[in-house]
Amino acid sequence: MTDLNPNDNYTTAATRPGDTDPHPDKPVGEYLTDVVSNDWVNDEYKLLILHVPDKALTAYAGQFFHLLCPSPDGAEVWMRRPMSVYKVDKPNAQLEFLYKCEGRGTQGMAMLDTGDTFNVSGPLGIGFKLDPAWKKIVVLGRGVGLATLAPLSQLAAEHGVGVTAILSARRKDLVMSEDLFQALGADTITVIDEDDSSAVENVEAILNGLIDAGKADAFFTCGSSRLLNLMQRLGKERDVPGQVAMEQIMVCGFGACYVCMRTFEVNGEKILRRVCREGPVFNMQEAVGW
Repeated sequence: MTDLNPNDNYTTAATRPGDTDPHPDKPVGEYLTDVVSNDWVNDEYKLLILHVPDKALTAYAGQFFHLLCPSPDGAEVWMRRPMSVYKVDKPNAQLEFLYKCEGRGTQGMAMLDTGDTFNVSGPLGIGFKLDPAWKKIVVLGRGVGLATLAPLSQLAAEHGVGVTAILSARRKDLVMSEDLFQALGADTITVIDEDDSSAVENVEAILNGLIDAGKADAFFTCGSSRLLNLMQRLGKERDVPGQVAMEQIMVCGFGACYVCMRTFEVNGEKILRRVCREGPVFNMQEAVGW
């Protein structure tokens, strides 16, 4: 069991951009960030851009931040909201979060305006890993799951790894991140519910084609239980390793409260793991679907 004392990892005081880091030895901090922009991407999702201290820029693909969301209705928002990093922009000292305006926390986030102060803590969790032997990978995401997978393509590009991104959504206008994936050199395939191209049978045919073409050294997914199950099955059948970013309610974010426990199957045995501490990225074959 890993150490649960947050003081071993966290800074003890919130810092602003430009402040001297009081604890440079600790990888996690609490920050009072400046809102650069908070704009609608479509009628369901917004993109929040924050100016952050340097330590926050150490976040890597698959890690998350715990966000202290403002109240949308005057009643207190009791818990921070976990959110995966969408993009790390080191030259401009900015973090980006792509989010769906759904619950009270994200509705409160949607009220943030340029110049506002926003309290976030992180980076937290264990993110994606790339094996040096992998030269071409496949990422398959749906909805806001694409926000989690986007920085993986950034990581892959930095290591010269080719990416095919399969982007799934209910409608064409809800397909997000296509421009970002393409700008990083990824090949993109869009599948949507409206024309049934997102059906499991069609996605399976696409994945088999990529495996046959030598473009699938590893699978990565987030955002859909049925797509996870598909990749798990094909991974077993065709010997393709993979990783999945799990979504779960979190309270503390560092493993002390055990609210985010999920079941995993390891060597035929069912075990419990904390998504925030041991994840949120896990071996695809060990994960049990949502």
